[in-house]
Amino acid sequence: MVKDGDYWIEKLGLAEHPEGGYFRRVYRSIEPVGESCLPERYKGPRVFSTSIYYLLKGNQFSALHRIKSDEIWHFYAGSGLTIYVIDAAGELWELKIGRDLERGEEFQRVVEAGCWFGAARNDPRSYSLVGCTVAPGFEFEDFELGDRKELMARYPRHRSVIEKLTR
Repeated sequence: MVKDGDYWIEKLGLAEHPEGGYFRRVYRSIEPVGESCLPERYKGPRVFSTSIYYLLKGNQFSALHRIKSDEIWHFYAGSGLTIYVIDAAGELWELKIGRDLERGEEFQRVVEAGCWFGAARNDPRSYSLVGCTVAPGFEFEDFELGDRKELMARYPRHRSVIEKLTR
């Protein structure tokens, strides 16, 4: 049996994700961190950590977005992918994850809280199955999907990446 993107979607019970691709929550810690122990950017308590499976296939990409927590990406199967990150200083970084260490890929990469980021597969004929771990844990109220027009006005020198990773 060929293990393509559809195989993993079915076997892992993945559903469509608002930023593109497919996902399923794997872990959500039961212990909270109180709001008074968190930076001011959080409104309310958060759990210690959350994790998901995340898959891209076909013409899908992870649209530029940002969250209030650090996010660790873990590579599992298929094509490596590139995570495009625009940091607080407006610099663009390309973080490659996958199994091809000779080409600069790594099994895990970290996107720091507050950065704009999105991802695309390195081989568009394949799929990419990864995991994402967020700490403090992910809440959709901490998620902001990038607006193409606003991002272009703010970061005009990154036009090609913004056009590639927004709808």
